[in-house]
Amino acid sequence: MGRQKGLMLHNGRLKGFTLVIMGAGLWGISGTVVQYLFDSHEVTTGWLVNVRLLASGLLLLLYARYTGERNIWRIWKDKESRLSLLIFGIIGMLGVQYTFFSAIEHGNAATAAVLQYLAPVLITCYLAIRSRKWPTRLEILSVIFAITGTILLVTRGNLGALEISFAALIWGLASALTLAFYTLQPGKLLSKWGSVLTVGWGMMIGGICSSFIHPPWRYTESFPAVALLAIGFVIFFGTLVAFYSYMESLNYISASETSLLASVEPLSAAFLAVIWLRVPFGPIEWLGSLLILSTIFLLSKKKQRKKGES
Repeated sequence: MGRQKGLMLHNGRLKGFTLVIMGAGLWGISGTVVQYLFDSHEVTTGWLVNVRLLASGLLLLLYARYTGERNIWRIWKDKESRLSLLIFGIIGMLGVQYTFFSAIEHGNAATAAVLQYLAPVLITCYLAIRSRKWPTRLEILSVIFAITGTILLVTRGNLGALEISFAALIWGLASALTLAFYTLQPGKLLSKWGSVLTVGWGMMIGGICSSFIHPPWRYTESFPAVALLAIGFVIFFGTLVAFYSYMESLNYISASETSLLASVEPLSAAFLAVIWLRVPFGPIEWLGSLLILSTIFLLSKKKQRKKGES
């Protein structure tokens, strides 16, 4: 009996690892596909973000409706949730999507994905300031690694000049900032309404607001079949399947393990961008990327230590 229970636990953890790696990998691949669309088919950031948010939001809400959530509209009856959801949809969801895609458009998918992973360090700094506690040694080391990695990534070791455009750097840092907000702000919404309903409505809100500036129906270019397939991949696999896989993994493994394995995203984006799109990414860029991603391991170790002490 004990052996059977241990085998089930092992299989469950293996399923969790597989799900999170698949989800994060699809996010990384999606970023590279977005760069392909920008480079080869003159797709604009505003239009692609808008279409992705509207289509993915609708699919998530339909998924919620037909998998147990009888009334997807009830979240709007709660006044506190209503305001929080609007803020999440506009600043969090639309903000993180637009800044990340802009970082890809002005730079490349690999650099954009790595810069976005500065978010855990920004979250740590914010929480330290809010709690008025001096950072721990691991937190200070994480900040040093993050700053050093960013400098190496954007200068390629030539400290006197930027090797990526200034716009790509600013959009990449903005992406990390909005991802930090996206992670922290909707905590109460997620605990009360669940991730699928919250994110689905957040995407719809972001997409509707974006439609006033970038109407999806005003795109005059006719896309070839390969571009339509790429757009479909970004919407379905890069959003719906990736999100579901990531969230489902939390049923089998811990949040700290999930966040660690999610570092597959920037690594997969970097590898694919180098192999497929021939993005130049030398030893210095890889070193900078590894320094930034190592902060996730350091911060996760800190959380595990606290859990052990408690």
